Amino acid sequence: MKIVVIGGTGLIGSKTVGILRQRSHEVLAASPKGGINIITGEGLKVALANAEVVIDLANSPSFEDQAVMEFFETSGRNLLPAEVIAGVRHHVALSIVGTDRTPDNGYFRAKIAQEKLIEASGIPYTIIRSTQFLEFLAGIAASSMDGNIVRLSPGLFQPIAADDVAHVVADVAVAPPRNGITEIAGPERIPFNEVIARYLKAIGDPRQVLSDPEARYWGGRVEELSLVPLGEARLGRIGLDEWLRSAKTRV
Repeated sequence: MKIVVIGGTGLIGSKTVGILRQRSHEVLAASPKGGINIITGEGLKVALANAEVVIDLANSPSFEDQAVMEFFETSGRNLLPAEVIAGVRHHVALSIVGTDRTPDNGYFRAKIAQEKLIEASGIPYTIIRSTQFLEFLAGIAASSMDGNIVRLSPGLFQPIAADDVAHVVADVAVAPPRNGITEIAGPERIPFNEVIARYLKAIGDPRQVLSDPEARYWGGRVEELSLVPLGEARLGRIGLDEWLRSAKTRV
């Protein structure tokens, strides 16, 4: 089976490509550096020829509200019609748990726009909504700085390891399309501020984490259940403590 992975050289993409190739699939890791650009449309026709599945893992280089909306709308309007022409049988896209519950978050609004384009495309699809990745904890801490204090909501958080995300994406890609949404999350549900506090302690970072119900996450207010699945979800196997043990060796 030929599978095209858009964003195939990124964090999740590179892991997904490796898994699918180990399973003997023909996998094209598509990226602008390889001459395949979903913003300009360059290389899409050739890349999608004979492809049965497309996995869209591309991400905006900017999280600014207008820029991220333009990225996902433009990429969707280029990629999806090209897939229709190529006869792609399954479109898989990675989105975020809680996109429909955090309207103040510009990135989440852009992901909803992307999801709507997929649903209207006519291509059989599966949208995977994931909780935040454990690999992003450092960036989350940096984005939540207020002087020397890290201010974070005590709302619940259920981060998932990138390895677990990649395995789910690979499994979904070769399964029949759901024409709907699958949610995935880490195995543990913990207050947001406590996750970051444990992460900083594990890597020897002295910054103090303050629980603040008014703290914003990329512009959006975080309620108790804003960032966790509300119904059935597929859970990863790597817990926070296990991931933190490996994180220490990378610092």
